[in-house]
Amino acid sequence: MPESLQQIRDQIDALDRRLVKLLSSRARLAQRIGRLKEGPAYRPEREAQVLRGVLAANPGPLPDAALARLYTEIMSACRALEDSLSVAYLGPQGTFSQEAAAKHFGGVTKLVSCGSIDEVFRQVETGAAGYGVVPVENSTEGAIGRTLDLLLSTPARICGEVMLPIRQCLMSKSGKLSEIRKVVSHTQSLAQCQQWLARNLPRAERVAVVSNAEAARLAARDRHAAAIGPRMAADLYGLKLIARNVEDEAKNTTRFLVIAQHDAAPSGKDKTSLVLSTRNVPGAMHDLLTPLAANQVSMTRLESRPARSGTWEYVFYVDIEGHQQDPNVARALAELKQKASFLKNLGSYPAAVA
Repeated sequence: MPESLQQIRDQIDALDRRLVKLLSSRARLAQRIGRLKEGPAYRPEREAQVLRGVLAANPGPLPDAALARLYTEIMSACRALEDSLSVAYLGPQGTFSQEAAAKHFGGVTKLVSCGSIDEVFRQVETGAAGYGVVPVENSTEGAIGRTLDLLLSTPARICGEVMLPIRQCLMSKSGKLSEIRKVVSHTQSLAQCQQWLARNLPRAERVAVVSNAEAARLAARDRHAAAIGPRMAADLYGLKLIARNVEDEAKNTTRFLVIAQHDAAPSGKDKTSLVLSTRNVPGAMHDLLTPLAANQVSMTRLESRPARSGTWEYVFYVDIEGHQQDPNVARALAELKQKASFLKNLGSYPAAVA
């Protein structure tokens, strides 16, 4: 005899009661840990390990991304029982930076909006915020130069990373495509959606502004303007969605870094970020990177930026696999230090989980 709807609901209610008891037990254990451990409540390496373990045990049907979000919120709530946490991000409200900060730290965490990337760094450097979330590169538009420049000079350390799929939405006051005469958004968002705009709004003026949130604010005041930005911006500024996923590249992703005044311990799957330079002579770059290959350290990213020390001189931003405490990485760093004319270790941190 098939189960009735009420019987299935009764099973769900029973499971919910068990979940509440289990979550309360977990929270009490988190409180006990908070009384025993020293240092910050947020331990990026531990939270990464928890997420990896949960996803490895996931039998479905919940997708990994959904399960990761659930557990991020659980850890956020439990962390708040140990200590309050503030995270600075590139604002205003309604930006992808805010979305990345919420994805990584959870909704219970206090998020502090900043007017510039420079201000995010200052908040962390002065201790006004415990952590900062800054964009560093986009899969289609490339590196964020200002973030790279500030990493070179800051005493702050990288202790985490966030990979955020960029889902651009077109939104307006009326919600009608036929009424749009102008499209407003951040420069990068306009660039990421140029093919869609060419097909669907070929005659609309394109106007670049400082942020997607500012674009949404302006669209809320002009019936013939549409904004491009994250879904949350429509909710914040009272706009209606015209179209979702208007980005040209379906895999469009922005990578964000988490900065703090402390390092992250090894998590088992880590990255280390470096800035280095060498003499401008033939073969210098090859010689500089030889220690990585010799010690079987994989390089995942290489980005060059003009150095401020002189014309046609460059610094190189390098991401490698592994933690600075791993024996092979430690050997490679020691050899690099001998070969490079300049070397700064920006920090080791857990690779993004989901």
